[in-house]
Amino acid sequence: MPILTKTEAKALLTKVLAYSKAEQCEVNLSSSDSGNIRYARNSVSTSGGISTNSLVVSSAFGKKLGIATINEFDDASLEKVVRRSEELAQLAPENPEFMPFLGPQEYGTDSPTYSEATAAVTPKQRADAVQDSLKQAMDNKLNAAGFLSNSAGCSAMMNSKGLFAYNASTDVAFNITVRTEDSKGSGYATKGYTDFSKLNAKTATAIAAKKALSSVEAKAIEPGKYTVILEPTAVAVMLENLFFGLDARQADEGRSFMSKPGGKTKLGEQLLDERVNIYSDPWNPELPTSTWSGDGRAQQKVNWIEKGIIKNLYSSRYWAQKTGIKSIPSPDGMIMQGGTKSLEELIKGTERGILVTRLWYIRSVDPQTILLTGLTRDGTFYIENGEIKFPVKNFRFNESPIIMLNNLEEMGKVERTVSAESNANYLLPPLKIKDFTFTSLSDAI
Repeated sequence: MPILTKTEAKALLTKVLAYSKAEQCEVNLSSSDSGNIRYARNSVSTSGGISTNSLVVSSAFGKKLGIATINEFDDASLEKVVRRSEELAQLAPENPEFMPFLGPQEYGTDSPTYSEATAAVTPKQRADAVQDSLKQAMDNKLNAAGFLSNSAGCSAMMNSKGLFAYNASTDVAFNITVRTEDSKGSGYATKGYTDFSKLNAKTATAIAAKKALSSVEAKAIEPGKYTVILEPTAVAVMLENLFFGLDARQADEGRSFMSKPGGKTKLGEQLLDERVNIYSDPWNPELPTSTWSGDGRAQQKVNWIEKGIIKNLYSSRYWAQKTGIKSIPSPDGMIMQGGTKSLEELIKGTERGILVTRLWYIRSVDPQTILLTGLTRDGTFYIENGEIKFPVKNFRFNESPIIMLNNLEEMGKVERTVSAESNANYLLPPLKIKDFTFTSLSDAI
């Protein structure tokens, strides 16, 4: 089912608002059409498609807010959901943090979030990509398990104060785990794109297959502090916990690594290596995102960390008004500036260290320092004199991205990568880090 166009979305939302009798009314629309293939043990297990439409109506009387949701768009149903939201608003207590809805906003030029190539993907194209992946596994006598999905969707909002926003987007997600027949070796790769034509499932699977074959008969080495090279997927799960901590309210209330005694924050302080620069940009062609946030605020290019200095924090409209800070919405994608070296060049320049393909099962140990624990997985290798010498058993680690980014030795070329924990997409480089802390061994593959 095709997603709603901008014209169709605007007409639908205008109709819904016409039913409103509330002091303020806001309507949010989401529409998506997606397809997927899942496979395991070198065989497709499921294949399907999902089409959804959802409408959320928010009605306000003073500071009393009611919200109702529906997925039927005939006139009677649309009026019914508006009435229901108004009834709920009248029953609700006043919300002391309620903010009046925004008026018209300027969002600038559209971001390139939509790809016709992705929206037009057929089941056969997905099947062909999976066949390329499976052939790589079977040719190497390996077992593959993976998931490929593509989606097209839109989101729109309109309110009684004249705000209207619309964004169409597409997404491609692919991940593959490859294991040897005796399950002693495992490799992993994941890719995410806006444009389906950029996906090469064969190449990604070949990388995972090589890791699986190379990780058989892993050796146990003593835990401790090691120089590590983290591939972008491993970098993602570490840094996103730092990104989650750039919330102004959490910092002001003493609940994050940005907090200081007395209700103060570390905004403007240098907390990281001066080579660390992290920003968001809705118009970045490799990681385009919507030009507006869920509450209607415009998204802009924002420097979050510049030369290791925390430059900005995001916040809700309420907290920005209460504290008098600049009202910046949370970003939809983060980008870290990198270097010029490939992963292979980083390895070649390492005298002794450990290459980490992936980190998983991440858990917080101390929110105040973002101390995290988790495990390596799917390909961990010992480096000596610029070469991968042998696979090593997986480790449990205890490390903070704050400490990690102060122990930065080198950065590689930036690439689009996917977090294996949150499934969020980022533009990140591989990182070479000294004194990364491994605390124990794991028998898991």
